[in-house]
Amino acid sequence: MHYFLDSSALIKRYIIEVGTHWIRSITARSSGHVVIIAHITPVEILSGTMRRRREGAINPRTARAARLLIDRHTSREYRVVGLTGQVVQHAEDLLELHALRAYDAVQLASALESNNRLIAAGLSPLIFVSADSRLLIAATSEGLMIDDPSSHP
Repeated sequence: MHYFLDSSALIKRYIIEVGTHWIRSITARSSGHVVIIAHITPVEILSGTMRRRREGAINPRTARAARLLIDRHTSREYRVVGLTGQVVQHAEDLLELHALRAYDAVQLASALESNNRLIAAGLSPLIFVSADSRLLIAATSEGLMIDDPSSHP
């Protein structure tokens, strides 16, 4: 199974929230799943992690450990969709159709590009995973299968 995880979903692998157990189960190497992320996802996760550290929700040690794991997993485990001109153009087009933030449009465009490649290769479509209801609505209207980690406590 191919899963595309946006930052609101993947951060749950590193910071304990509702849905952490499920995200960790689908991202575990032993699951056999392929985890696909956008090129910008590690930056978004680090931003959220550092915000939580500044707010005192997590301690500095946890934040450092999360950053090291994010970097390791990105280089070794995840398939990363590059931020190409085609992805940027697609994101711009999505902004005209859906009420999305800029990075959310890039996430969705990256997922759609990846999904198109999978289908062209004769593989099953991916599942788009996000904890952002607005982004999930847009993904559904673009024809993606979706899942929300918040619905897996």
